[in-house]
Amino acid sequence: QLQLVESGGGLVQPGGSLRLSCAASGSLLDYGVGWLRQALGKEREGVACIISSGGSTNYADSVKGRFTISRNNAKNTVQLQMNHLLPEDTAVYYCAAGYLGGCPRRIAMQHFDYWGQGTQVTVSS
Repeated sequence: QLQLVESGGGLVQPGGSLRLSCAASGSLLDYGVGWLRQALGKEREGVACIISSGGSTNYADSVKGRFTISRNNAKNTVQLQMNHLLPEDTAVYYCAAGYLGGCPRRIAMQHFDYWGQGTQVTVSS
C-alpha cells in the first residue's frame, strides 16, 4: 500500500509563493501523480498532474502560468511550486497517485488510487 505525505502548506500573503512536497513510502516509478485541492464547502478539484516519467504535465486553467509540478523519482517525491498566489487558492491540497497512461484533460479524483492526508494552504493578508 503506497502511502503519501504532503508538507509545505501554510499561511501566505496574496502574491506570495509556497512550495508543496509529497513524499511516497515506496517507488513512484509506476505512478502518475496529481495535486488536487478542496476549499471549504466546495468539491475537490484537480490542480496539476505529472506522468510517471515526468515528461508530460497538465494544469487546471485557474493555475496555469502560476503553478509548476515536478518530480524526483530517485527520491520518490513530487513538488508543486505555487507562485502569485491568490485568496481563491486557499484550500486543503492533496497529493494523489494512480496508474496513468497520461495526464487526463480534466484532472479528477477518479483517476487516482492513493491519497495523502492533505496540507492546508491559506492565502490572506
